[in-house]
Amino acid sequence: MYSVAQNKTRVKKMLPILEKLYPNPHCALHYKKPFELLAAVILSAQCTDKKVNQITPQLFKKYPTIDAYAHANPREFESDIYSTGFYKAKTKNILAAAKFILKEFKGKLPKTIAEMITIPGVGRKTANVVLGELYGISEGITVDTHVIRLARLLGLTNYSDAVKIERDLMLVVPPKDWIRFAHSLVLYGREYCPATKHDHSKCPLNKYYTR
Repeated sequence: MYSVAQNKTRVKKMLPILEKLYPNPHCALHYKKPFELLAAVILSAQCTDKKVNQITPQLFKKYPTIDAYAHANPREFESDIYSTGFYKAKTKNILAAAKFILKEFKGKLPKTIAEMITIPGVGRKTANVVLGELYGISEGITVDTHVIRLARLLGLTNYSDAVKIERDLMLVVPPKDWIRFAHSLVLYGREYCPATKHDHSKCPLNKYYTR
C-alpha cells in the first residue's frame, strides 16, 4: 500500500546509497552554452545521450549562437540531426524554440518552469533538466523513462504517468535532493538496473524493490 510517510523513510535510507554510488551526478549531455543544453535535451527524446553527444560537437560548431538556430534552414537542419530520430519534429521544436526565446526572453533561457514550458517543444521534464543543470533550480523532479520505471519498482508511486509520478516523488524526496535524486536514478538505471531482464540481486537498492 502506497504511503507517503513510509516512503519518506524509505527514500531517506536510499539517498546515502545513491550518494555513495554517485557523489557528483550530473546531466550526461555535453554542452557549453545554455541553448546548446536545451537543444541537446530536445534531441535526446527517444534517443540515447550517447548518440546525441556524437552529433552535437559538429552541430554546435555549425550553429554557434541562438540566432544561428533561429535562421537555420529547416531541411538542412533535419539532415544535421537525422541520426537522432524524429528529426522533423525535433527540427521544428528547436528552431521554433530559438525564435521564441529571442523574441520573448531576449535570447536568454528563463529561470522558472512556468516560463520554460511556454517555449515550443519544452515540457516539464525538459524544463526540470535545464533549470537544474544550468541554474541549480529545482521546482520539480525530472521524470524520464528510467525514473518512471525505478520509481514504480521502488514502490514510490503507483502511477505510470510522468506528471503524477513527479508529484508523488516531490512528496517523499526532500526538495534539496530533487536534482541529485533524478540524476542518480538515471545513472543507476543505466549502470545497475536496466529495463532488460537481469539479476536484481546485484542491484544496490534491491532490498527496497517492491515488485
